[in-house]
Amino acid sequence: MKSAVETLDATKVKLTVEVPYDELKPSIDHAYQHIAEQVTVPGFRKGKVPPRIIDQRVGRVAVIEHAVNEGLSGFYAEAVRENKLRPLGQPEVEVTKVPALTAAPAGEEGELHFTAEVEVRPEITVPALDSLTISVDDVTVTDEDVATRLDALRERFGTLVGVDRPAAEGDFVVLDLQATIDGETVDSVSGISYQIGSGNMLEGLDEALEGLSGGETTTFETTLAGGDHAGEKAQVTVTATTVKTRELPAADDDFAQLASEFDTLAELEADLREQAAKNKASGQAVQARDLLLEQLLAATEIPVPAGVVEAEVHRHLENEGRLEDAEHRAEVGEQAETALRNQILLDTLAEQLEVKVSQNELLDYLVSASRQYGMDPNTFIQTVDQQGQIPAMVGEVARSKALAIALRRITVTDASGAPVDLSEFIGSDEEDALEDAAVQASVGADDSDIVFDDEAPAEDAKA
Repeated sequence: MKSAVETLDATKVKLTVEVPYDELKPSIDHAYQHIAEQVTVPGFRKGKVPPRIIDQRVGRVAVIEHAVNEGLSGFYAEAVRENKLRPLGQPEVEVTKVPALTAAPAGEEGELHFTAEVEVRPEITVPALDSLTISVDDVTVTDEDVATRLDALRERFGTLVGVDRPAAEGDFVVLDLQATIDGETVDSVSGISYQIGSGNMLEGLDEALEGLSGGETTTFETTLAGGDHAGEKAQVTVTATTVKTRELPAADDDFAQLASEFDTLAELEADLREQAAKNKASGQAVQARDLLLEQLLAATEIPVPAGVVEAEVHRHLENEGRLEDAEHRAEVGEQAETALRNQILLDTLAEQLEVKVSQNELLDYLVSASRQYGMDPNTFIQTVDQQGQIPAMVGEVARSKALAIALRRITVTDASGAPVDLSEFIGSDEEDALEDAAVQASVGADDSDIVFDDEAPAEDAKA
């Protein structure tokens, strides 16, 4: 098979492929076999109809068409590999020549020729990592940070007590709701507990409840968020049957013994201070990651394949049933373009850093993702595998790992100029080397890693 690549622009190429008859022949043979199993010809058993009879009854054209349709994707994939292309979308294929439709002497049967235009990952130049410096916030734990954590712990052990006063922000209200549209009740609930200020129910509910005492009722207008009338305006009548406030236990040694393994409040506060410090140190790692990505994006010119963005926008809007929403289209388009630009940058970075994703890293990612979807890990993994999404998941892990490795190559300082050690959160090259050695020793080098490879069409630039 011969193939050649013509660059149409920074994100699009044209593949020209010529397939000799000998390489197409297995697909032609399979086409005859498949058609023989489908047609009924008197005097022949199914599956045993000779090719010459199929040519007479079905036609050589149908056989060649079947063979071309079957073999085209494989020949395209082979050409992509040979030319080391990185497709980001589906190709537009045009068949320009097919083998002879009539029998011909050996060597004169003809070839299959086709072209494929496809958007590809552009070649970009990522700045040298050792030349980059970023500054993150200092890790400073204040008494207020400790007090906030202590109050949150006290709230977990608080008790709700009824009060005889108007409701205020932070109070808990047991309420009844009735929503009507044009005088007709469309939804109602009763006896539910709601904390004013949480904002997790109807828009306008918090404002309506503030100032109500137990037994009082008010009405407000809002847009329904769910159900058969989602998006419609409704009149909502709300009754605060009971108003309660949360009483917190005193912050003393007795509480420390109740809520923790410590005997004194001082010991508990010291532990809370340490937790706050670790949390802020973790925040440094997140901040460093975001700043590095921001700096790399600002310093790198990244052409974005317009067709890939448009396909993602169409898919997203079609799923939402909002194809005609021009304003939302612009918003989704901007999100899709940003996501694709990030993907192109991080895929290139992962390739340059020779990132490998171990089976354990992929498994950890899949288990974590299953929790986000509230699914059993085994069920989630089977579903992802059946949908052919494992390569996309490998790509996600590789991109995240590429950023972590890149953070090891740059200089990270705090606001005072002191170097920041992020190894607790991003690991180290030495740890990676030890893990690789351990995995290879246990299962063999051939099966230990999944090498990052984005030849397959990338369809995960989520808006």
